[in-house]
Amino acid sequence: MVYTELTNKALRFAYAAHHGQFDYNGIPYIFHPLHLAEQMDDEVSCCAALLHDVVEDTPVTLEELSREFPREVTEVVSLLTHRETDDYFTYLANIKKHPVATKVKLADIAHNSDQSRCIGCGLSEEKLASWQDKYRRATAYLLK
Repeated sequence: MVYTELTNKALRFAYAAHHGQFDYNGIPYIFHPLHLAEQMDDEVSCCAALLHDVVEDTPVTLEELSREFPREVTEVVSLLTHRETDDYFTYLANIKKHPVATKVKLADIAHNSDQSRCIGCGLSEEKLASWQDKYRRATAYLLK
C-alpha cells in the first residue's frame, strides 16, 4: 500500500464507512478493501481500492465522497460501484475503459475468488461454483 496523506485519509474514511460491517466469513469488512489497497502501487489506485465499496455498500453517496477526494479517485469509485439496475457485463465494460478501475477490479475479483476465505462459512458448493464461474468470466473479459 502506498502511504500518503490522501491514502491515510481514504483508509480512515473507509474504516468509518464500513464500521460494523462483516464479510460473509464473519471478518470485519474493512479487511477486504485493505487487502486490495496493499496490492496497489500508486496513490489513486490505492485510494480507489480502499473506497471501492463505500458507495455500493454503505450510506455514503458519491457526492459526499466527491467533497472529500479528488476527481481522479471518485471517478474510479463511481465506475467500480455496481448499481442494481446495471447488467454485470455492462458494468464491466465501463470499468474496462479505465486502466485504474480495471486494475482495482481485477484485484477485487481475485480476492473474491479466493475460496479459502470461505472456509467454515457454510456456503453451498453450488454458490461457490457460481461465484467462481462469474469471476472467471469477468477476469477473462477484463483481460481480453
